[in-house]
Amino acid sequence: MSAPGFTNLNSYSQNSTPNGGAAPPGQNGPAQTYSSMYPPAGYYGAPPQQQGYPTTTPGHSAAVPHKSPITNSSHSGVYYHNNQQQLLPQHHVASSPYSAPPSSAPPCQTYATLPSSAPPPSNSQYNQQPFQQEQRHPPYAPPGSYYGQQSYHAPPSQHPQQPRLVPVAAGGPGAPVYPIVSYPTAPGSSQYGTLSSSQSTSRPGAMPTLMGAPLHQYSTSQPVSTTAVQPGYSVAPSGQLTPTMNGSTAAQTTVQQHYDQSHQASLSCDSYGRVSHSSGGADADRPPSGTTSVHSSPGHHQGGDTSSSTTGSASPVPNSYDSLEGGSYPDSAPPPNDMANQAQPYTGYGYPSMQPAYRQGPSAHTESSPSRDLYGQPSYQQCPQPFPNLSQLSAALGGLSGVPELEVEALRPVNLLQERNLLPPRPLEAPEPNLSPDLKKVNCSPQTFRCTLSSIPHTQALLNKARLPLGLLLHPFRDLQQLPVITSNTIVRCRSCRTYINPFVTFLDQRRWKCNLCYRVNDVPDEFMYNPVTRSYGEPHKRPEVQNATVEFIASSDYMLRPPQPAVYLFVLDVSHNAVEAGYLKYFCESLLENLDKLPGDTRTRVGFLTFDSTIHFYNLQEGLSQPQMLVVSDIDDIFIPSHDSLMVNLKESKELVKDLLTSLPRMFSQSRETHSALGPALQAAFKLMVPTGGRVSVFQTQLPTRGAGTLQSREDPNQRSSKKGVQHLGPATDFYKKLALDCSGQQIGVDLFLLSSQYADLASLACMSKYSAGSIFYYPSFHCIHNPAELEKFQKDLERYLTRKIGFEAVMRIRCTKGLSIHTFHGNFFVRSTDLLSLANVNPDSAFAVQMSIDDSLADSSLACFQAALLYTSSKGKRRIRVHTLCLPVVNQLSEVYAGADVQAITCLLANMAIDRSISSSLLDARDALVNAVVDLVSAYKSNVSNLQQSGLVLPAAMRLFPLYILALLKQKALRTGTSTRLDERVFAMCEFKTQPLQQLTRMVHPDLYRLDNMSDQGALHLNDTVVPQPHLVHLSAERLSRDGAFLMDCGNVFYLWIGKCCNEMFIRDVLGCPNYASVPPNMSHIPELETHLSERVRAFLDWLQDNRAFSSSIHVVKDDASAKATFFQNLVEDRSDSASSYYEFLQHIQLQMAK
Repeated sequence: MSAPGFTNLNSYSQNSTPNGGAAPPGQNGPAQTYSSMYPPAGYYGAPPQQQGYPTTTPGHSAAVPHKSPITNSSHSGVYYHNNQQQLLPQHHVASSPYSAPPSSAPPCQTYATLPSSAPPPSNSQYNQQPFQQEQRHPPYAPPGSYYGQQSYHAPPSQHPQQPRLVPVAAGGPGAPVYPIVSYPTAPGSSQYGTLSSSQSTSRPGAMPTLMGAPLHQYSTSQPVSTTAVQPGYSVAPSGQLTPTMNGSTAAQTTVQQHYDQSHQASLSCDSYGRVSHSSGGADADRPPSGTTSVHSSPGHHQGGDTSSSTTGSASPVPNSYDSLEGGSYPDSAPPPNDMANQAQPYTGYGYPSMQPAYRQGPSAHTESSPSRDLYGQPSYQQCPQPFPNLSQLSAALGGLSGVPELEVEALRPVNLLQERNLLPPRPLEAPEPNLSPDLKKVNCSPQTFRCTLSSIPHTQALLNKARLPLGLLLHPFRDLQQLPVITSNTIVRCRSCRTYINPFVTFLDQRRWKCNLCYRVNDVPDEFMYNPVTRSYGEPHKRPEVQNATVEFIASSDYMLRPPQPAVYLFVLDVSHNAVEAGYLKYFCESLLENLDKLPGDTRTRVGFLTFDSTIHFYNLQEGLSQPQMLVVSDIDDIFIPSHDSLMVNLKESKELVKDLLTSLPRMFSQSRETHSALGPALQAAFKLMVPTGGRVSVFQTQLPTRGAGTLQSREDPNQRSSKKGVQHLGPATDFYKKLALDCSGQQIGVDLFLLSSQYADLASLACMSKYSAGSIFYYPSFHCIHNPAELEKFQKDLERYLTRKIGFEAVMRIRCTKGLSIHTFHGNFFVRSTDLLSLANVNPDSAFAVQMSIDDSLADSSLACFQAALLYTSSKGKRRIRVHTLCLPVVNQLSEVYAGADVQAITCLLANMAIDRSISSSLLDARDALVNAVVDLVSAYKSNVSNLQQSGLVLPAAMRLFPLYILALLKQKALRTGTSTRLDERVFAMCEFKTQPLQQLTRMVHPDLYRLDNMSDQGALHLNDTVVPQPHLVHLSAERLSRDGAFLMDCGNVFYLWIGKCCNEMFIRDVLGCPNYASVPPNMSHIPELETHLSERVRAFLDWLQDNRAFSSSIHVVKDDASAKATFFQNLVEDRSDSASSYYEFLQHIQLQMAK
C-alpha cells in the first residue's frame, strides 16, 4: 500500500459529492429540475429572485480535485452523502435559480494520485495490491437522475368538502382538548411519495467497491498551478519596505463598555412582516453578557470606498446567499494523473494468540501505579537497542536550527515497544504554533479553530512525505465568555477574495492594507481610521477588528435577502401507544412549561404544536380562544393545512393557551391504543406550516414509521450484531427523509430529531432529516420514565439545554484560506450550496464541522498560512450578525517541523470523520483497514526519514506517540467495532456523533480519561473562586492500572463511570457515597450525594469542573467491581484485549509485522 491509510478516502465515488464534498461550480446536483410543488408564498415565502441560491460562476469557485473522499459513495442515497447536492425543488412559479444549465459546469478533472515513492509493506493480512481504477463517468455527473427521473407536480387542490364542526363542552384551563374539527379522508396521493430506494450495490457506470484503499492518497509530484495572477495583486519584493503585522505592535485590548459613536439607522421588524427603522446606538442591540460592543463613528466616513461594504450603498440587491456573503477568488485545479493507488480486499486482520512477556517497569506517576497486581496483565519486553540522541535525529530530519524547546521535545523519538507510560499527567492541549509572541496573543482559540498540522508544509510533496492528513476542525458558534461585537457603518473586506479584515493583514501604511489570504492591496476607508476603543484617529491597526481573531459584526441590510426572520419553533410529537408507554410526553411538557420564557427570541417569537399517531393533529392556539382546539386530518396520503393563520401563533399573545395545551397533552393521549406512526406525513405537514417563515422543527419519535410516506421496515438482524464480516444497512432505506430535508434547507427550516426507542427505529434513514437540514440528533436507546431513571434524567437535562441554548437562523458559512490551499471535503450536518458555502438553516453552539484540505500551489513565498471562517446568521432577536474566526499558522519547509507541529487529537478526529464516510460508501471493514494503514504509513514514513539511525521497534516522534493508541481506541468504539454485540441504531448514532461533536468531546469519546480519586491531593489543584479543584493524573486505560482498594473515575464525554473496587477504603465510600461500606452501595446508583465532608467537596468540585467544559450534562454511574454493569466500564479499557479485539501491545506487534512485509 503506497498511500497512507487515511490520506485519500477519496477513491470510491466518481459521481457523487458527499455531504462533505464540494461540487463543481454550477453543478450542485443532477441537471434536473422539478415542477413547482407549492404555490407562491408571501414575503417570507420569498420571491424567486430573493430566495433562490444560484450556483457560483466558474470564475469564482474552486475546481474540485477528484479525490474520492472517504465519504464518497455510489449513486445510491446512502447515509451522510449529499449525492451531488441534488437540486432543491422549485417552490415558485418562476424558474428557480437552484438549477444551473449543464453548460455552466466546467469539465470535471479526474484527480488520481501517483504511487508513493516509499514502497509499501506487502501485507498478507491486508492483501493490498495495486488495482486500476476505471473512470466510467465524470466525477460529478450521474448516469441518470438522482430520483430515478421521477417528476413532482403541484399537489391537488384541498378537499372541496366542508369540515364537520364538532361541538365541544366548555372547560377551563387545563381541561382536556377534544377534537374540534375532523376532516374526512379523501382519496389522493402523497405529495412526496416514498421514493424507491437506490441502495443497489451495482449499476452501470459504478466503480467496483474497493477494499483496503487509503483514506487519502498522496501525489509524489507537486501539482502545477493553473491560476493566473489576479489583477491588482501586489506582492512586494523582499527588499522593499517592511510593513508591520497588525497585532505585533499593540497588545490585545479588552473593552468592557459600549461605544456610542454611531446612530446608524438599522433595519428591524417591530412585528412580523412590518419593517421599521430604529436607532442603531448602543441599546439597539444588547450584546450578550461578557461581550464587547464597539460602535464606530460615522463622522469620518466619506463613502466611495470600494474595499468595504457600506450601509446605504448603491450596490445591487443580492439575490442569493452566495453573492450576499461574497464570492471567493478563482482557485487552480490540479492536473489529472493517470495512475491511482489500488488495493484488494483482505479477510480481516488477526493477531497471534500469544502472551508477550511484559517486564514491569516503574510507573511515571504514583496515581497510576497499582497497589497490587490483581489482573495479571503481561508486561512489555524491554529492547536493548541504543536510542538516538537529538543531534542524530536532527541530522536525519534535515536540521533543527532555531527550533524552540517545545518543538525539540515534540520531536523526541519514542519507541512504542519500550515506552510504557505514554499518557501525560493531564489531558493533551493543542500544540502551540511556532509564531511570534505577538501573533500568538491574537490567534484564534484552538477550541474554536484547530488544524491537524500547526505547521503547514510548503508543498503537497512535503505533506505527502509526512503521511499526515491536512484539515481543519471548527466549532464556529460555540458559547463564548468574551466576544467583541462591532457595530459599524463599514465592514472592511478585501476587494478580491472578500476576506474580512483581521489581525494578520499587513498595513503598508495608514491608507493601505494587504490581504493575508490573496495578497491584494486594499484601501483603508476613512471611517476605519477612527479607533472607538482608544477614541483616537489615525490608528487603524489598533481597531478591535485587527486586535481580535474572533469578532462579531452587526450586519447591515446589505447582508439580508429579506427582513430577518423571527424565532419560530414547531414541536412535532409522537403520541402513539409506544410513546405513551415510554412516558416521555409528560416530561417534555413539564420541561417546556418551565422553560417557555427562556426560549431564545423576542416579541415576534412564534410557536406551534403538531401531534401524530396514525393521523395528524393540529392545534388552533389563536389569541381570543377560551381553550386550544384540536383539528384532526386523517387523510395522511394528501396532507393539507386546515388553517393557515392560527396554528403558528405569537408566543407572547397566546402564552396562556400554550400553557393550557402543554398541561392537557399528557392526559389526552394517556389511554391511546393506536400503535401506528405516520411520521412522514407529519413532517410534510410541518414543512408546509414552516415554509412562510423558516425556523426550527423539533421531532420526537419512539418507533419505526409505519403509515404514509416515509414508511420503513425493520432491517436489523439481531444475529448479526456481533458479526466480524461487516455491517449492513448503515445507509438510508429511502430517499424520502433526505429529500424532505433538502426542501427544508431551501426554506431555512432546520429539523432536530429526538429518538426515544428501545426497539429498532432505522436511525440510518431518520437521521437524514437532520443531517441535510443542519439539525441535531438525540438518541435514548433504553428510555423509559419508570424503568430507567438515569436515562430520564439525561433526557430532562438535555432537553433543558436544547430549549434554552442560543440559536441562529437562516445561516451560511464560508471558509477561506491562503492562496495555494484549497478545501475539498466537508464533514458535519449541512447542505453544500456551492463549492465553499455551507447552508445552515439553523446553527447551534454545540455542533462542530471538519474539512479536508490540500495544497494546490507552493506556499514557499509565504511565511504564514491563514484560514478564515465567516458565519452569517440571524440571531433570535432578529439581528443579522457575522461571526468571523481567523487562524494563522506558520509555513515550514522541513519535515521535522511538520512532525513537531502535528496535532494528534485533531488528526485522529479528522480520520474518524473520514472513516465514518468510508464505512458507509464502501464497507466497515474497509474503513477499519484504512485506519490501520494510517498507522502503518506514518510509522513507515517516519522510519524511512530517520533510516540512518538504524532503529528497530516502532519509533514515532513524541508529538505523535499516542497515535496508534488513539487509532486502536477508535477501532473499539461502537461506530467502528466488529465482533462485539452492537445494535444497529446505536452504531449509527455513534457515527452521527463523530460527525457533529466538537473535538474535545470526540477525544473523550474515543479515548476516555481515567482518574484515581481515592488518593487525590491538593498538589497542583486549581483555585477557582473559593473552590479547590483537585487535578489528579491520568491513568492508562488498562485493568492492570486498576486497584481493588481504589476508586477510579472514567470520563467518556457523555457519561461518567465511578468504579469502586471491592477493597476500597471505607472512608471514601462513607464520605463520598454516603454508604457505610462497600456492600451497602446500591447497584444502580446514578448520583453523587452532596455531603459536608472534605473528600466529598473535592470529588464534587472535580466533577463539576469537568462538567463545566461541556454543553450537555453527562450522567454518572457508580459501578461496583462485582456488578454486572462493570462490563461496560471494562469495554472502555482500550489497552486490554477483549474477545473480539487485540490489546495495545498486540496491535503494535501487528503494525510492526505489516511494516516488515
